[in-house]
Amino acid sequence: MKLVLFTPMIDAPASDARAGLLTEKGVIDASSVVPGAPAPQQIMTGLIDAYATLKPALEALIESAPALPLDSIRLLPPLPRPGKIANCIANYWEHAQREARPLNMFLKNADAVIGPGDTVELPDYQEPYAFMHEAELGLVFKGPSRKVSQANWRDAIFGYTCFMDITARESGRRTWRNNSWMGKSFDTFAPIGPCIVTADEIENPNNLWVQFWNDDQLRHNYITDDMEHPVPEIVEFITTIMTMNSGDIVACGTNHEGLGFIQDGETLTIKIHGIGEFSVKVSDPLKRTWERGVYMGEGSTHHDAVKRHKPETVLHGYELPTEGAQNG
Repeated sequence: MKLVLFTPMIDAPASDARAGLLTEKGVIDASSVVPGAPAPQQIMTGLIDAYATLKPALEALIESAPALPLDSIRLLPPLPRPGKIANCIANYWEHAQREARPLNMFLKNADAVIGPGDTVELPDYQEPYAFMHEAELGLVFKGPSRKVSQANWRDAIFGYTCFMDITARESGRRTWRNNSWMGKSFDTFAPIGPCIVTADEIENPNNLWVQFWNDDQLRHNYITDDMEHPVPEIVEFITTIMTMNSGDIVACGTNHEGLGFIQDGETLTIKIHGIGEFSVKVSDPLKRTWERGVYMGEGSTHHDAVKRHKPETVLHGYELPTEGAQNG
């Protein structure tokens, strides 16, 4: 099931949010089943907590209720203000022959969240030398989850979403302010959407195909089986450190192959097959420009290197890159 938050009118404020179900026909209004709340985030966390009870009624809506066309509504981020956004640092082999690096994370500002159709606003602040995109799988937790073992990782995961980690750089791929979380936490630097796919829809989160376009240029294009530390290990690690509550997110890191600059006027699109896709715009009050294309600076890699486990992988087209990768 694909769960969304939306407003029934495109120009309605986020305070008019209601729960919905994303289908091939459009969005089904689920507000008759899912209770409202003072804030949009509380609507979704309430749904997560009560999902087992509400699921039969939601399934009945899918069978019988009319769907609203996507162009008649406004999709909001499915989690507008998570209590925690934890992000894995790197976490992809990127097809290198080396020992796995220690699993590490940082926290990202929850007020950085935006949703489908919104705009990434580059700051009117000249110290970061550039801004880049990172396309990531997001884990949506149900809680409270504390000290969850790898063997029981599914107990902590409610579902999955698409996550863009927008990043300010100070040199090469180094995050602004000496690799600090601050370079990740400018307002609007955490686009999330278009939905939360419930965990029962995804057989294996480490077999998902992630793609990302800047305008019409394909950049990120990878399979999540290349994580140095897969989802069960991520769940155990974060829940050993802190309690993860319903609606908290962990972004699983990115394969940096395809990393590139973003700038004023561009459209950024992420698609994770089996979950969904959405786009945001980029605005820069200073109208700065950088070289377009895949970043090939120090320490970078390239699509052509994607041969470590899957020599048959197709990386420059739109075909499935591997047999068995989940499509959608």
